[in-house]
Amino acid sequence: MKHILIIMISFLLNGCLSMPETVTPIQKFELDKYLGTWYEIARLDHSFERGLTKVSAEYTLRKDGGVSVLNRGFSQSKGEWKEAEGKAYFVNSADEGFLKVSFFGPFYGSYIIFDVDKKNYQYAFVSGPNVSYLWLLSRTPDVKNEVREKFMKRSQELGFDTENLIWVEH
Repeated sequence: MKHILIIMISFLLNGCLSMPETVTPIQKFELDKYLGTWYEIARLDHSFERGLTKVSAEYTLRKDGGVSVLNRGFSQSKGEWKEAEGKAYFVNSADEGFLKVSFFGPFYGSYIIFDVDKKNYQYAFVSGPNVSYLWLLSRTPDVKNEVREKFMKRSQELGFDTENLIWVEH
């Protein structure tokens, strides 16, 4: 009985560490190049980001080898900044773009980097545990049209609902 309970608790705590069947995390991922500030260019809507503009994420290295995450966005309706602090760890290996991220205690969700500007890490395409979660991130508050087009095409091919993307104001 004790083993079953441990398995059930483990499943609940890691239950959101799946990924869409069509998505594959990038290989040869370089965390050092990924650290720093990223601007959210586009996203699918979720309650935790609803109504936010000027959204950014700051990734820094933790002493335990994980990544500290600080997400910020401006709520126009409330006239104030909202912040969420979290932590992330690699799910498999440090050279695969598949991390688990937590903003709420022991509960983790998938963070899958499925495309990145490999040379300079200037943009990234990110998914969550299913095709309801999608982000286009950039080192600058705007991206070139060719990056937008690549993001749209690739995301459509992978089964994401690009018709409902929110293009974030900065």
